[in-house]
Amino acid sequence: MTNDYWLEAKNISCFKNEYEVVKDLNLKLKYSENVILIGPNGSGKSSLLELINRNIYPVLKKDTVFKLFNKELISIWELRKKISTVNQDVKARVNANITVFDLIISGLYGKYCKISNKSEKDVLLAENLINKMLITKLSQRYFSHLSEGEKQIVLIARALVKNPEILILDEPIANLDLKSKFYVTDQINELTRLNTKIICVTHDISMITEIYNRVIMMKDRIIIADGTQSETINGKNLSILFDINIEVTKHKGYWHVYRKPKELQSIE
Repeated sequence: MTNDYWLEAKNISCFKNEYEVVKDLNLKLKYSENVILIGPNGSGKSSLLELINRNIYPVLKKDTVFKLFNKELISIWELRKKISTVNQDVKARVNANITVFDLIISGLYGKYCKISNKSEKDVLLAENLINKMLITKLSQRYFSHLSEGEKQIVLIARALVKNPEILILDEPIANLDLKSKFYVTDQINELTRLNTKIICVTHDISMITEIYNRVIMMKDRIIIADGTQSETINGKNLSILFDINIEVTKHKGYWHVYRKPKELQSIE
């Protein structure tokens, strides 16, 4: 029987420097799901990603379960083949004098610099992905000459070139201007044409588009809501999540948040 879940966690806690960063985690993630994980800064989102990427380890007790791809022990090498992560630290690793094409193909080798001995097969893989993502016009430009939004999409392409099963996007529109936020969000929505499933981690509700069939909300290191968009995205949940009384509406597939007028605000 095939296991539907690539992540299984039961009663999991994790510590960093003696501080509990993941608390009593109970979570299963299916291969078939695009998931958005939303919460304020310090809610435990990044620590959950560190747990998934095996950068921190769970405290194992009798009643705990932690499996990745149906394995309690999985090698880092195998995990890196199955999961690609794009976070805010990646840009700093990129060689300043590298073209977009060379950066994307470097993802096949786990590097951020030009690869001298590229195989013809790898060149074709990179070219095909660049065509699918409609970024051909960027391929021969230097990465350092791109806009911040274009850089983010190129880094996502680099993460996808090895055809991972799961793509993790950690705050993909953080520190972008409004135009770049729309560009990156639209490009991410188009990734559903590929086989890879997405986990998007964000504090920005504008990232929640129709491609995500599951929403997980985290606050104070625990999950406070988990379900479909219609089950989770409402004024009550978001007010609890961000500690401010807000209303939420949906228009043409996008969610919009409004702060309640001061005279209507009350702590429920």
